[in-house]
Amino acid sequence: MSSYRSKIPVAPLMVSGDNEKHLSKIPKLETDSIILNLEDGVGDKRLALKNVKSFLEKECQKMVIVRVNALDEGGLSEIEELSPLSPDAIRIPKIRSREDVLKIGGEFDIHLSIETKEAYLNLQNLKTPRVKAFYLGILDLYADLKLNQKSILPKNPTAVQILTNFFIVSKALEVTPISFVFQDYKNETLFREWLELEKEIGFQSKGALSPTQAKLIRETFQISELDIEKAKEIVKLFEENSKKGVHGFSNEKYGFIDEPIYKGALAIL
Repeated sequence: MSSYRSKIPVAPLMVSGDNEKHLSKIPKLETDSIILNLEDGVGDKRLALKNVKSFLEKECQKMVIVRVNALDEGGLSEIEELSPLSPDAIRIPKIRSREDVLKIGGEFDIHLSIETKEAYLNLQNLKTPRVKAFYLGILDLYADLKLNQKSILPKNPTAVQILTNFFIVSKALEVTPISFVFQDYKNETLFREWLELEKEIGFQSKGALSPTQAKLIRETFQISELDIEKAKEIVKLFEENSKKGVHGFSNEKYGFIDEPIYKGALAIL
C-alpha cells in the first residue's frame, strides 16, 4: 500500500493523461497530489490510459489519483486495468447511486465526483468504507439542476448554500470534501475570492487546473504555526487537568477550556 493512501489531498492538480510533456513535469510540480485525467478534456483516451499505466509503474513522491471515465462509458474496464498498479485512489465521475459505488472493484481508495442532482441528494448513501473524498463538480451540477452557471459567484446565496451543505454533510460522513475546480485559471482575483470563502466555510482542499492555482490553494488552506502551537498548549493543559478530574477550567491566555475546545485543538493537530 502506498504511504499516500487515505491522506487528504490539499490541492489535487489535474494533468491530462495524453499530455506526455505535462506528465514529465509532475515530479517538479509544487503540489501534494496529482489527478491523472482519463475523462473530460482528454483527446486520445487510449494513449492517456497507456501513459497513466506507465506513470503508475514509477515511484512518485505525491499522492496519485486517477480520474477514469464514467463506469458505463469505459470506467469499469479502466479500473480493472489500473487496479494491479495500485494508484492511491481512483476518482469516479457521474455517480448517481450507491449501486454505482458497489460496482467498483479493487482495493484502492475511492473518490467520487458529485456532479449530478441524484449524487448531491444521496451523499449519505454513497458513503462506504472505501470512499474517502467527495469532489464537488459545480458546473455539471448546475447544468443538471437547470441553473444559470453565470450565477456561480462567491456572493451568490445559492452557490454559497450548495458549497456549505456539501461541506457539512461530507464532514458529518467523515469524507473529505474537495471544492470545485475554478475553470477561469487566468482570473486570479476571483479565484482568491473563492478561496477565502471556502476557507471561511471550512474547506481544506480544492481542485487545481494549474500549478499557480495549486500554490495559492496550499498557501490559503495552510494552518499557521501560531494556530498549531495554540492547539498543542490547549491539548496539554486539558489533559493535565483531566488527570486531576477537572474537565472545564479558565486559562489566562486562552479563556475557558473544556472538552469541545480540546477536541477542536485535536482536530487542528
